[in-house]
Parts: sequence; C-alpha cells; structure tokens
Amino acid sequence: MSQKILTALVLCLAVCCVAFAGCTGSDSKTPAQSGAEEKPTYVVGIDAPYPPFSIMGKDGKPTGFDTETMLWIAEKEGFNVEFKQIAFESLVPALKGKNIDLVHSSMTITPERLEQVNFSIPYWTVNQTVIAREGSALTMDDVLAGKATIGTQRGTTAEIWIDENLVQKGLMDKKNLKHHDNIANAVTDLQNGNIDAVMFDSTVINDVIAGKKLQKIGSVDTGEQFGIAVRKGDNELLATINDGLEKFMNDPYRQELIQKYKME
Repeated sequence: MSQKILTALVLCLAVCCVAFAGCTGSDSKTPAQSGAEEKPTYVVGIDAPYPPFSIMGKDGKPTGFDTETMLWIAEKEGFNVEFKQIAFESLVPALKGKNIDLVHSSMTITPERLEQVNFSIPYWTVNQTVIAREGSALTMDDVLAGKATIGTQRGTTAEIWIDENLVQKGLMDKKNLKHHDNIANAVTDLQNGNIDAVMFDSTVINDVIAGKKLQKIGSVDTGEQFGIAVRKGDNELLATINDGLEKFMNDPYRQELIQKYKME
C-alpha cells in the first residue's frame, strides 16, 4: 500500500470518529442519548413583604407560605422557579406582558382579574380586618358609616371594597381613602396619626400589628379566595399548577406550613 493511500485511510477514519463520536472509547453520553430532560424554569411574580405569605429574608431570598408552596409544587411537578419582586398592582400587567410566567402572591380571584388572566383552584380564604391605634374610640360602625379616614395597599381587594362599598355609595369622601404602595406604609401612616384605620387581609393582620400599639376593631366577611394566576392560553401550565396544588392541599406539608407561619 502506498504512503498516499495509507494517509488517506487514516484521515478518513479520523473524520468518521468525529462525526459519529463513537471511536474514542469514551462512555460519556449527551443528554439526548442518556434520556435526560432539562426542567423548564418559570418566573414567579411576588410582592414582599406580605407576611406570612411572602417574606423577604435578610439574605434577599423570599420565604413565606406562598413561596414554600410554590417550591413544593415545582419539585413535585418537575420544574424550576425563579422569584421576581414586583409591586402588587403591577403583577397582572407583568404577567400579561410576559415578564413573568406566574403570579403567586396572595392574589384574590375576582371577576375583574379573571377577564385578564386565568386562576388556579383556590388555596386560601380571607376576610378583611380593620385595625386602629390602641385606645382609639373608633368603632366598626363608624368605619362602615364612612366616618373614618382609611388606608390600605394600592391595587388590593381592601381598596376595591372600600371604594365600592363606601366611596361609590356616597358614605365616604374619596379623599378619605388613602392609597399606599404597601401595607407597611399604611401602618406607619396609622401609627403617626395621619389616618384613622387600616383595612387589610385577615391572615396578614396578625403579623402587621405584632409588637405595635395597634388593635383590631372588626372585620368584613368578604370570603375572598386566593389563587395562582397564569396567562390566558397557558392551559398546560395551568393544568400543571392545579395538579400540584391538589397534591399540596391533601399533603401533611400544608398543615406544617400553616403551623410554621401561625396562620390559624
């Protein structure tokens, strides 16, 4: 065999080994060959602090009932999550604009929101509780008669309830409904005497007033149900979330979280 022919055969064999990745003697496999599948990652919008549902840790990582619920569902359903902090009133626009994939931030299922997004099955129920300063003579009757300046977080169902049931019915001047970026600011306004009361979700109020000279004066039975929001058309993702939620609702871990965050 001539040197030219031998050289050509060697080159041919080298090319074949590269093309078919089978001539090196290596046992390594590509993900496709090994059957491994990459998990999808979904960006979850939250608004923290919103204890006990969403809490921002000192390390900058979110915790809380909602956050731990989503991590549990992700593990069971085979996907990864990234949490993104967004102001509550901007969560639905961010979801519709595809800046996030899910909203899991104690969001009440309402007819108005259902026109824009789809919701999972409900996972929690709350009413609206009113707080005032300790020693205040303000009563729940005063609040319901529109005789108080009330603060709450912008974009929440508390704000909607006050507007629909007090302002629009002519019981309270609209200037007496004070809108705040978050519940902490509303509480500070109350403590400083700038407003008479704050209305907010019943499950959250215990954390809000802890260690402060504030008191509950009553509640409004709204029976609101929280759900996880997804974009309209994301039916497969919605089915995945519902499947995970159903498992969670029937798992002992749910009660562990309720006890951990003192929700009952």
